[in-house]
Amino acid sequence: MSNAGVETLPKKEVNILKGHEGAVLAARFNSNGEYCLSCGKDRTIRLWNPHRGIPIKTYKSHGREVRDVHVSPDNSKIISCGGDRQIFYWDVASGRVIRKFRGHDSEVNAVKFNEYASAVVSAGYDRSVRAWDCRSQSTEPIQIISTFSDSVMSVCLTKTEIIAGSVDGTVRTFDIRMGREISDNLWQPVNCISLSNDGNCILASCLDSGIRLLDRSSGEVLQEYRGHICKAFKMDCCLTNTDAHVTGGSEDGLIYFWDLVDASVVSSFRAHSSVVTSVSYHPKDSCMITSSVDGTIKVWKT
Repeated sequence: MSNAGVETLPKKEVNILKGHEGAVLAARFNSNGEYCLSCGKDRTIRLWNPHRGIPIKTYKSHGREVRDVHVSPDNSKIISCGGDRQIFYWDVASGRVIRKFRGHDSEVNAVKFNEYASAVVSAGYDRSVRAWDCRSQSTEPIQIISTFSDSVMSVCLTKTEIIAGSVDGTVRTFDIRMGREISDNLWQPVNCISLSNDGNCILASCLDSGIRLLDRSSGEVLQEYRGHICKAFKMDCCLTNTDAHVTGGSEDGLIYFWDLVDASVVSSFRAHSSVVTSVSYHPKDSCMITSSVDGTIKVWKT
């Protein structure tokens, strides 16, 4: 973790991706970082080449805003969710919807594929996390986790676990094989979680304008990162490729980079004219995409 001085941070804006009408709620690189996907208030999902700054395809089928999107490890399928309470499973090349998973009683906030893209996990306002089988024709969930006492905002997957963050202040880890649950209480509404690249820590963004680093084995809060504004919006946070820095957006349009170890603000700069909803780090390179309520997606390099 001592390579903080070596890492150059992507602070130079190289492209602006325009096309969404209204707020962009999430933007994500695909698994190899060649392309990215975005989704938003205009009910569309868009596929881009962020390095050349060009749109490739638009996916339309959702009846309300699309809140989250994730692409399968082989880049052939997309999963999306949003205000229409449904999870859409898409074929990337043809743009058609293969299946719609229904079962959430309210808006769906987050979706993720497992590592084999054989299953999908979703998190919703109905206080539940649900797992769905992509290989079966059934549209019923194969598992429902409903131990949360408020909206579930964010979900991460490991080989054997589902990790979810909720407005009830908890980050909960469900061991799928053992069938047991561990709950870590941060006492503040959690609106986004992400895993460190080494898998040892969870980064949790809370609505008290603080991002906390949790030790996965002990649940201990190792560090807290402050300076940004996060009080009303779901905003992503993540670690850079080397796990040396934490990055996240702010409701005033700024992007922040913090030193992982001492939590100092290494850099902050204006990225957007409105709330930064999403930050996504390239899987290999020092490159980042950000999305905003201002309707744009921006590509950043060193």
